[in-house]
Amino acid sequence: MSNGSNGARTLSVLVANKPGVLTHVSGLFSRRGYNIDSLTVGVTENPDISRMTIVVHGDENVIEQVTKQLNKLIDIIKVVDISHQESVDRELALLKVSAKAKDRSEIIQIADIFRAKIVDVSAESVIIEITGSGDKIDAMEELMRPFGIKEMVRTGKVALVRGTKLTQFDK
Repeated sequence: MSNGSNGARTLSVLVANKPGVLTHVSGLFSRRGYNIDSLTVGVTENPDISRMTIVVHGDENVIEQVTKQLNKLIDIIKVVDISHQESVDRELALLKVSAKAKDRSEIIQIADIFRAKIVDVSAESVIIEITGSGDKIDAMEELMRPFGIKEMVRTGKVALVRGTKLTQFDK
């Protein structure tokens, strides 16, 4: 569940699926001096609408101001702070880890424990794909550090509110 701990807040933002919207949204944050922790964008079940999941730090006043400013943008359909709602959230990470022959079985065992997948193997490394909460990915990253993380890429959070409640498409 997203709970807004450590000041991190999760905004679910429905936007028109057209060029320039991401630039307008990121520009708003930049102009106000707010740092975006993560931002993911993808088309929804309606091809004319995209969903942005934005994680930002701030108290109630900051989130209220960000929400008001976002709602002023023409291509914004709906902004919902889902931080305190029961929700399902996930991230994806790919880790390229040094994998000497003597370490491979231990790396594979750790990946199995985390329900991660080995998606590529070479003579000197493996690429591990892991999905889950940010905490789960952080834990996997820490366990892989001793082997040597050569590269890593991580998506931002995606989230949906649990149950039958939907983010409405009206302003």
